[in-house]
Amino acid sequence: MNPEAPSPRGRFLFRPPWWAVVLALASCGAGIALGNWQWGRAQEKVAAAAAARPLGLRGEFLPAFTVLLDNKVNRGRPGYHVLQPLQATDGRKILVNRGWLPAGADRRTLPAPRTPPGTVELQGLRLERLPQALAPAGARREGSVWQNATVTEFAAWSGLALEPWIFEQHSPLDDGLVREWTPAGSGAEKNESYALQWYSLAALSLILLFVLNLKRERPRS
Repeated sequence: MNPEAPSPRGRFLFRPPWWAVVLALASCGAGIALGNWQWGRAQEKVAAAAAARPLGLRGEFLPAFTVLLDNKVNRGRPGYHVLQPLQATDGRKILVNRGWLPAGADRRTLPAPRTPPGTVELQGLRLERLPQALAPAGARREGSVWQNATVTEFAAWSGLALEPWIFEQHSPLDDGLVREWTPAGSGAEKNESYALQWYSLAALSLILLFVLNLKRERPRS
């Protein structure tokens, strides 16, 4: 056999169809975007945990400005978180997440949270923001039941000049509310795991494009 003769096995060619390239790039882009979103959520939770700190407040609740945050589950039961502003004794107005209230059998009939009258003493955590649930973009605020809330939105709705942070109440009151809070920052590891999965799927889409479309050229006879 002549050692200088060309190999009969042929060379490799990479000629994927246009639709395969488009599909792979779209899948890769979606995977990266979703991975970035999950990673951002993880970093938000880590930052929230770092910013949370114990705090005591003294003041009077303003029940005329009450919002129920929907789709809050406690031990498998659906319900609401009760948001109310507190008029502190030093004049500040602070938005308080008072606790969880179960939903009734008929969701059209809203529960009425009890508000202790007069001055109350509270202990809890100062948080930078409330956790945000997934909701349709541009969802309108209607009535007293919201899917998400921020201090800015609550201030605009109520007309109150609120402090730019949230108070999560931990101390008990005779109000029937449940205060079994998820620790600030909880779930960051899960979001990081989801981000890694999406990044892996993005990489896999490019690997499959390469592997499935890399073919050996047939040698000429």
